[in-house]
Amino acid sequence: MVKIAVIGGSGVYDPDMLENVRQAKVETPYGEVELQIGSYAGRETAFLARHGTKHSIAPHRINYRANIYALKKLGVRKIISTTAVGSLNKAMQLGDFVLPNQFLDFTTGRECTFFDGGERGVVHTDVTDPYCPELRSQIAEIGSRLNIHVINGGTYVCTNGPRYETPAEIRMYAMLGGDLVGMTNVPEVVLAQEAEMCYATISMVTNMAAGISEHKLTHQEVMDAMAANSQNFRSLIMTLLAELDPDEDNCECAHVLSGVGGFKL
Repeated sequence: MVKIAVIGGSGVYDPDMLENVRQAKVETPYGEVELQIGSYAGRETAFLARHGTKHSIAPHRINYRANIYALKKLGVRKIISTTAVGSLNKAMQLGDFVLPNQFLDFTTGRECTFFDGGERGVVHTDVTDPYCPELRSQIAEIGSRLNIHVINGGTYVCTNGPRYETPAEIRMYAMLGGDLVGMTNVPEVVLAQEAEMCYATISMVTNMAAGISEHKLTHQEVMDAMAANSQNFRSLIMTLLAELDPDEDNCECAHVLSGVGGFKL
């Protein structure tokens, strides 16, 4: 059974950290999901390229429900997500790694729940801690040990994309308490919570946001920043994969829906 998954965002498409990688297709009620399964440190791990292996799926067109359901169907209990983000907090600089603990949702039109009134009915899921505190703490400790600058905590502002934000929007997000801006964490984090899986995002600051940056934003600058810091990204994830106990159950993530009988495939 595959109990750990890595969801690769912009610039993280290749599961070359894994051994004996094989292609897999998983059927879900929301569509088919293609991903890769390999092993590291003796543990089976799934790797899913969020935007597709050629970055061909725009943020607002990602089939988030199918992706999370497929991982749940494989048996995944803990998800390590990676994202490239802009910073609107000058304390979070280019190349920093940030582990968000809250989000602000400015997306529109996305299928954002498994409980939309169909066969599953309607469930109002608590998202007080959308990002697993235990998983975040473990990543932060690894960062400290590896001498990699990891900031544990921050508010991720999720916009619809694929365009970048205006300076006026960035000023508004900052006034509301946002620290980082990206396009993919919602509804992914919410669906993982509904499916009762531990989920944490390692966000790499690849640019300062519009109006804060000294120049206009480009996708190439994001890719260049990811490439420049890829070794630290890799070290964080590989150390976590080697040390993570997927069966450890010392948080509330696996029991979020205990009051309604849990999440059922």
